[in-house]
Amino acid sequence: MDRDAFLARHGAGWLQAWTDIGAQAPVGLLDQLCTRYAEPQRGYHTLQHLDECLHLLAAHRGLAERPAEVALALWFHDAVYDVHAGDNEARSADWARDALITAGAPAGTAGRVHALVMATCHGQPGAQVPQDPDTRLLLDVDLAILGAPPARYAEYERQIRAEYAHVPPEVFEPRRRQLMAGFLARQPLYLTAGIRAEREPQARRNLAAAVAG
Repeated sequence: MDRDAFLARHGAGWLQAWTDIGAQAPVGLLDQLCTRYAEPQRGYHTLQHLDECLHLLAAHRGLAERPAEVALALWFHDAVYDVHAGDNEARSADWARDALITAGAPAGTAGRVHALVMATCHGQPGAQVPQDPDTRLLLDVDLAILGAPPARYAEYERQIRAEYAHVPPEVFEPRRRQLMAGFLARQPLYLTAGIRAEREPQARRNLAAAVAG
């Protein structure tokens, strides 16, 4: 997605989120984040994905207890993205927390945003299903792509494959099917009623086709 078009749609929301948490947006931070989301190694985790997340959050903003914190967590949730690393969420979460604290946000706010970003690890083995509405909404927004219309879902799969172009097909494909099977096994997949109603039926069709190969 073109950066200028993205900023035209979401620049005001970025500033408002900082105002809502009682802080001022740090000078230059928005540009830094946009540059990160435009890195050449990214295929899916780009401004297009962030745009889709922020658009969906706006549609379901009423489900959040602290919508500005959810918005800022989304802005940062893929700020660090290296397919060769295993600590992308942690580094993104740390960046978010440090930026909020430096900007004068309350420590509790910074801690909650950090936790929201960390939640996008999407349930490591043994993880509890989150109960707080903000985490549930954030996770559903991040996974909404699984319930996208078939053409967008197919584009998403191509974008993910491009990010992992260095992985040979005989390794990538079974691992990808295993991951999709894990999502398909969740009952329910989406944790908020509104997004579940909108996305879950199509998500199950998309995931079943992906698992079948």
